[in-house]
Amino acid sequence: MATETTPEPSQVVSATLSPHSQPTAKSTTTITTTTITTDTQTEIQKYLRPLTPFRRRVYRALLSVPEGRWTTYSAMATYLNSSARAVGNAMRTNPFAPEVPCHRVLAADRTLGGYKGEWKVSKHIGSGSFRDEKRLRLLDEGVTFDGDGKAGGSCFKEFRDLGAK
Repeated sequence: MATETTPEPSQVVSATLSPHSQPTAKSTTTITTTTITTDTQTEIQKYLRPLTPFRRRVYRALLSVPEGRWTTYSAMATYLNSSARAVGNAMRTNPFAPEVPCHRVLAADRTLGGYKGEWKVSKHIGSGSFRDEKRLRLLDEGVTFDGDGKAGGSCFKEFRDLGAK
């Protein structure tokens, strides 16, 4: 994998992405904006090639959802001209989590929905161990939840296809 010799503080440095292991960062550079470098795009493309074209599109679009924001399965489906169920299936089998942030995708009613293949129909906030993990990730990023477990703020819909050549 190519590495950057002098990374700028405003660039995202490349990461090792493997469908069989957790991604690991290659630098401790402070990131102030989200810019995908050529090396990162090349690395992303390397691991996206074995996936179906639809899953590649889903993960690339998901990369555009910024930290502290959330979107819904149906919003992504609208952007991708697909169905919320198909987007959910792609999220369930995301081999690049959390760097490809499937935890930022919520149900249409702004509740957590599923995570890592677990979908519990419950009104209790954070029921299920994977849902606890999803909720904690979102809280750590600054997403707030009301007493009914619904995310605050507005649904992110300004998707871009990050990583496409």
